Amino acid sequence: MNILFLTLVEFDSLNQRHIYTDLLREFANNGHKVFAISPIEKRKGKETNLIEEKNSIILRLKIGNIQKTNVIEKGISTITIESIFKRAIKRYFSNVKFDLIIFSTPPITLVGAIEYVKKRDGSKTYLLLKDIFPQNAVDIGLMSTKGLKGLLYNHFRNKEKKLYRLSDRIGCMSQANVDYVIQQNPFIDPNIVEVCPNSIEVVDKSVDYSNRNLIREKYGIPQDKIVFVYGGNLGKPQGIPFLIECLKKCSFVKDAFFLIVGDGTEYHLIDEFLRIDNPQNVKLMKRLPRDDYDTMVGSCDVGMIFLDHRFTIPNFPSRLLSYMQAKVPVLAVTDPNTDIGKVIVEGNFGWWCESNDSDLVVKKIETIVQNKTDLKDRGTNAWNYVSNHYSVKHSYEIITNDLITAHSD
Repeated sequence: MNILFLTLVEFDSLNQRHIYTDLLREFANNGHKVFAISPIEKRKGKETNLIEEKNSIILRLKIGNIQKTNVIEKGISTITIESIFKRAIKRYFSNVKFDLIIFSTPPITLVGAIEYVKKRDGSKTYLLLKDIFPQNAVDIGLMSTKGLKGLLYNHFRNKEKKLYRLSDRIGCMSQANVDYVIQQNPFIDPNIVEVCPNSIEVVDKSVDYSNRNLIREKYGIPQDKIVFVYGGNLGKPQGIPFLIECLKKCSFVKDAFFLIVGDGTEYHLIDEFLRIDNPQNVKLMKRLPRDDYDTMVGSCDVGMIFLDHRFTIPNFPSRLLSYMQAKVPVLAVTDPNTDIGKVIVEGNFGWWCESNDSDLVVKKIETIVQNKTDLKDRGTNAWNYVSNHYSVKHSYEIITNDLITAHSD
């Protein structure tokens, strides 16, 4: 089977570790031919090029700047992505007949390219729904359903609906996502919406005690504290002001230390907080290379996930997986609409509380510190859960059971 994968995630080899490359590698390892289009933003100064690997061809496609640029340039680049992808498919893959198109959100703006290939080749289509845009932007005040901003919202909402209509199957990250999509989009056949969670090639990333001490020494992390690590994006969806509020109130929690690793639009808020308040139990670091980050997470005691309380859509951050394969239990502080907390608590590999009461968060952290002997068992539960539920083998089977089987029939 010829598989076409469309994304805005940058990669130049299926051997890289990411939820998408891990999944594509599973397809390639099962004998399918994978064709992927991954962008290169103009600011990097590289031209479009093809990379051939065993059972895969990756088209690194030059596009405009979307990240680390001004709003106008980002807007223009986003609008032109659709036509750039479509032209690239015509130019580089004109002689390839695709049996299956897999695509992810974000973005929703590849509709034209997907529609072109589906019509040209009679391809089956599978949407990996990783965020629900534009509603997520409305939730945190970046977009509005009314006024001039409402025009933009309606434009993207129409794109979103068209994307759903083009999808033969829609794979959602969790059951709450399935329920939300069906409820908010009554035109969708509920039978095509299913749980296809964030998944990885599960690798043991735990760190033994002696190496943990060395890693902590390397990064200036206390040896004698319960270390709570927050890794990943530091943007508006994560509710960084609330995270800072919690950190301020945790300044006197004995034996707790907080490590924040990442970057994003709100990084400066944490940096400013550290410079002004100078808390002794918080350390901020820029994003690390993937292997270094995974090793450092394994040297910590508890992974943290924060989400803005205003969200009405059920987010399910993929950073959960890096904690779990490091055998680190998880504290999720989120809105009540996501079911990530429910999954964590029912799987007995962590804790959950809402992201609207910092005092409750502090109490939860105090409880975790007081019951530190519980951490190892919950970490083992995290490893067992990710192995049984979030392996790419599981996601591969979900996708192929319906679409590829139906195609071969």
